[in-house]
Amino acid sequence: MKEELLREYARLAVRMGVNLQKGQKLVVRAGVDSAYFVRLVTEEAYAAGARDVIVHWSDEKIARERYLHAENDVFDEAYPWQVQMFDLLSAEGAAFLSVSSSDPAAFEGVDPDRIRRFSVAYGKANEKFYARLMASRIPWSIVAIPCEAWAKKVFPGKSGEEAVKLLWEAIFRSVRIKDGGDAVGEWTAHCSRLTDQAKKLNDYKFAALRYENVLGTRLTVELPEGYLFAGGSEKDGRGVDFIANMPTEEVFSAPKRDGVNGVVCSSKPLVLNGNLVEGIRLTLKDGRIVEAKAERGEEYLRAEIDIDEGAHYLGEVALVPYHSPISESGILFYDTLFDENASCHFAFGEAYPTCVEGGAELSKEELLARGINAESNTHVDFMVGTSDLSITGVTRDGKEIPVFVNGDFAF
Repeated sequence: MKEELLREYARLAVRMGVNLQKGQKLVVRAGVDSAYFVRLVTEEAYAAGARDVIVHWSDEKIARERYLHAENDVFDEAYPWQVQMFDLLSAEGAAFLSVSSSDPAAFEGVDPDRIRRFSVAYGKANEKFYARLMASRIPWSIVAIPCEAWAKKVFPGKSGEEAVKLLWEAIFRSVRIKDGGDAVGEWTAHCSRLTDQAKKLNDYKFAALRYENVLGTRLTVELPEGYLFAGGSEKDGRGVDFIANMPTEEVFSAPKRDGVNGVVCSSKPLVLNGNLVEGIRLTLKDGRIVEAKAERGEEYLRAEIDIDEGAHYLGEVALVPYHSPISESGILFYDTLFDENASCHFAFGEAYPTCVEGGAELSKEELLARGINAESNTHVDFMVGTSDLSITGVTRDGKEIPVFVNGDFAF
């Protein structure tokens, strides 16, 4: 891959993703196979005036060995030094960049209970850090680069080298990087469009959204009073813009915690904790998931929903046109960062506090009182958009307004 395009990607992640400010620390979380790209990110961060760059490395193969062979009780705790690192750095306002490069089958065959227990322990131990992240008090962003296992899943039948090349090309298209292009300019315009779309949804002050499609989705999603849709960039605790996901094509908010009823069916596979989950069908009553089915990987889906009580409720409602650029590429990425931006989606688990007016300043108890699902150690997006998806908005005076017709925005 051309080094100038890689450097442009690193520059985009630092300058627009986390929007690193002079004198600010940058924490990079990445797999060891991503070292060549992390080095470029580090160079760009120091060029932007970083006070320091701290890299937290991981390795899926080592993690798999740990899940398979470590003593059973280690999955019920998180090491204090890891917790202190993220707590202290986030408390002082560091920026956090995640570089994702994952094998969709990394943890295939691993005991789902071990994964569940470690997620619970790690989430509880890092509660302060995740609270800052979810409330956008600190800037954070996620970007992705190919690894061979992921590339060969996306492009089966191709050699490893050819698959990686094709996946790089697809990633660059999705993040608006091209030879001779102006990625920063394109992202600025793109974020402006998403902000405008979110404003339209906020101005309607809907009481509920009704979903229906041929897969069997028949779902009514109430929205809390004072809900806020957002999209593109958002502001951290100091008022500095950042872009949490690159790519992003969504506008999103939070449903009313106890106001979701009906059935919702997934339209794309979900890679969940290194395992493939397909054919998801959830039944919800008064907001709670009362039945969870999947054609494949159901045990991993159920384990994630059983992490805690909050995971039994939805925490995000996101709207993405069926004819968005990633969807029109025809590529199934087997990676939520990309696939959620090709499809309308929901997430079960914790909601972003910023999805309700004044939410970033509210306690968990106050958010729950406002109807926001504010207490869970997970947040899992799953895709539901289809070419025939119909979404009807119902205003608080009972007026019905088409929001999606045949998979795309009606306005």
